[in-house]
Amino acid sequence: MGQDVAARVFSRADRHRYREKVRTTLDVFARMLADERFEPARGSFGLEIELNLTDDDGRPALANAAVLEAIADPDFQTELGQFNIEINIAPRQFGPTVFAELEESIRGSLNHAEDRSRTAGAHMMIIGILPTIDGEHLNAGALSANPRYALLNEQIFAARGEDLEIDIRGVERLSTYADTIAPEAACTSVQLHRQVEPDAFAAHWNAAQAIAGVQVAVGANAPFFFGKELWRETRIALFEQATDTRPDELKAQGVRPRVWFGERWITSIFDLFEENVRYFPALLPVCEDEDPVETLTRGDIPELPELRLHNGTIYRWNRPIYDVVRGRPHLRVENRILPAGPTMVDILANAAFYYGLVQVLTEEDRPLWTQMSFSRRHRCACLLARGGGGPGGRARAAPAAARGVRGPRPPGHRPRRARSTARHHRAPLRHAAQRRLMAGRRLPPPLRRRGPRTRGGPAPDDRALPRAHARQRAGSRLAVGLSGRRDAVERGAQVCTLLNGRSEVGRDSVGVDRPHAAQEPDALLGDHRVGAAPVPRHRLTADQPLALEPIDEARHPGRAEDRGVGQLADAQAPAVGAVQRPQHVVPGQVR
Repeated sequence: MGQDVAARVFSRADRHRYREKVRTTLDVFARMLADERFEPARGSFGLEIELNLTDDDGRPALANAAVLEAIADPDFQTELGQFNIEINIAPRQFGPTVFAELEESIRGSLNHAEDRSRTAGAHMMIIGILPTIDGEHLNAGALSANPRYALLNEQIFAARGEDLEIDIRGVERLSTYADTIAPEAACTSVQLHRQVEPDAFAAHWNAAQAIAGVQVAVGANAPFFFGKELWRETRIALFEQATDTRPDELKAQGVRPRVWFGERWITSIFDLFEENVRYFPALLPVCEDEDPVETLTRGDIPELPELRLHNGTIYRWNRPIYDVVRGRPHLRVENRILPAGPTMVDILANAAFYYGLVQVLTEEDRPLWTQMSFSRRHRCACLLARGGGGPGGRARAAPAAARGVRGPRPPGHRPRRARSTARHHRAPLRHAAQRRLMAGRRLPPPLRRRGPRTRGGPAPDDRALPRAHARQRAGSRLAVGLSGRRDAVERGAQVCTLLNGRSEVGRDSVGVDRPHAAQEPDALLGDHRVGAAPVPRHRLTADQPLALEPIDEARHPGRAEDRGVGQLADAQAPAVGAVQRPQHVVPGQVR
């Protein structure tokens, strides 16, 4: 959980000062990267293993202070919960027998610690989530005495403004609320550190991200929490929810969580620290006395405490690390996705698998992460955390894979409907305007005759019929509607010409490209080669104003343009007569 912080109350001035200071440290870090001031990697690596303390019945023992006092070894440190401790393994160089030597060394340390723990009435257990944890062990009284944890708990709930919701849906469902961050203490993990050169950091981090799902599938061992069987690796979901500073409204806005997988491949370690400063407000805005600009200018190595503290409160599954040891700075990739245990052989086998696979991926000519999307890697990790990679996980994941499920879907997701192949039909007429237009055109005869449905073809009542069939289905009703609309357009043109001051308006015979539907409805369904019906010419003079028929709005609500034209004509001149129109060509009133 990082460095110690004294208990205090933060003011608005503290937060403003911290924001400016952390931005300054980010600029100094960028200068250090440009000046290549980092220690060579030399292939060193290290581990951190988190442990659970239990009583004789296997239930959590809130005794880490007494246990650490009894062990009296600086390699063992406190953790968030009083039933947790952590062992830090000294860095080593890769070699042919390094993992065998590491196993012997760690076993010796843990056996000694176990013997000393018994004097305090506790035992040590290595597992991702202790199955015997229940509500009485996850409250404010279960937090360790370190002031940092109480302050962190206070700041997370101040940012969130409400209780934490724990909602995990797996084989069973767990839905509860917590008023502290103590549920995070149930998650114990192994952190794998790898020191890298600045130029090689991006490749190692990208490779670690790319194999996160594989790591979860291989190492999952935490299916139980609060007496329920949930995910194959419940620790992933529990850790994300137990430190979430976002209420539901901020989640809906897309605000990033503090337990974060990331959202893109990177090109430099600077990308990650810049995202930390840009996206996440400070939880512990503690400023130190160091002036990083002055320290770097005089040739010394700055500690950058603000940048490191801020980075320690953003829980990436693969976290960037800047550290200074014996006055020499270096960079590390910290892999945090694996659970602790269940045995030392499992831990070291998972570590060897991780280090070896990352090394192979970084040496490829065409890196794996250039051949896949970042979001797909995240979905894969979540899916494997739910189903795992063992025999049970494969059995649960098989039906989803058979259905083509690629990962968790957001709420409200609707699958696409399967579409017919294009060769079986033409494009449908989707809008009323298209159907009206088709009813007034000269079209070729129907492409298919009505009859029983042929194999592979559309049914007679299919919405996706060809355009000629859509014209048949339109019938005489649409033609009548179009006739009335053409009539209104002609009358509107006469009115507009009259208002423009012309003394005489001539109307030549107009060819209507179809017969009147009321007289010849069969023409729409049969032969399409129908001659135009003539419209006799009538003349209007300036002293003979045009009178328009009143329109029944209840029966013709769609003629908004006709109503406007009629009002304009009435305002200009009184109606004294009406144009005589043959009823067999253009109807006086559409029924």
